[in-house]
Amino acid sequence: MKNILRRPLATTAVLALGLTACSSSSGTDSGTAVTESPASVHGHVHGLGIDPADQQLYVATHEGIFTPGKNGAAVRVGDSEEDFIGFTVAKAGTFLAMGTPTPGTGGPAGRGLIESTDSGKTWKSRDPAGKVDFQALDYAHGTIVGYDGTNAAIRVSKDGATWDDRATFQALDIAVSPVDPDVVLATTADGIAKSTDGGRTFAAGRHPVMAFVSWATSRALYGLDDSGGLHRSTDGGATWQRTGTVPGGQTQALTAVDAQHILAAAYTGVYESRDGGKTFAKRFEVVAGDGH
Repeated sequence: MKNILRRPLATTAVLALGLTACSSSSGTDSGTAVTESPASVHGHVHGLGIDPADQQLYVATHEGIFTPGKNGAAVRVGDSEEDFIGFTVAKAGTFLAMGTPTPGTGGPAGRGLIESTDSGKTWKSRDPAGKVDFQALDYAHGTIVGYDGTNAAIRVSKDGATWDDRATFQALDIAVSPVDPDVVLATTADGIAKSTDGGRTFAAGRHPVMAFVSWATSRALYGLDDSGGLHRSTDGGATWQRTGTVPGGQTQALTAVDAQHILAAAYTGVYESRDGGKTFAKRFEVVAGDGH
């Protein structure tokens, strides 16, 4: 494989990419159809998912995990106010995240990888020693693949306790192929980097530059750029076509539930599309917090 990434990317470019995900800029795209909702969550959104166990939307923030209540209002799941970085729905009823208590709550600095097997009501540590610090997580083929932001490394585990360290480079988000466990994508300041050996090595990033990627099916790979442009690839990232625009300003999270069902978070809202990104309905308002 040519152009293997073996060193960090330029510092300024990486910072620009990272700030894209946590920016406090706002804005909307008037050309995108949006259905308004009164529900709201506070602060930065770190992850989105639909739980197959109840088909409910779950929104992970730095003040807890929220889901729509009976009246449409945002209801916190359980009593945890942790900062759920890297949140992902692994399977029915099972969530994964990087647990970091909200500042001021008096908890430890970090709990490493945490897991819930009751749809977010309670959590336990899968990494009691706190050796991992994931900024992005994906679960596919019975394997956890994470991007450790502290060590700028891809780490892989079957059990959440023993980790295999793989490529080291600067990235923001990752996605594993739903059909080939050896194919892993990462968003970098130079574009989307691809691995064909399970994250051990990556080819240099190629345009377009995306902030987030999510791989629903073999022919439905989605990418979201920092300004809200949603793109789809049907050939594993070789070519891309813009399918629509996520309203709400700079982007915070992306999850492709299936080929047509898309969840995305931006500075002012959490949005859902049922038509592959052509139109979006606002599920939650996002009220700016202190940002994490």
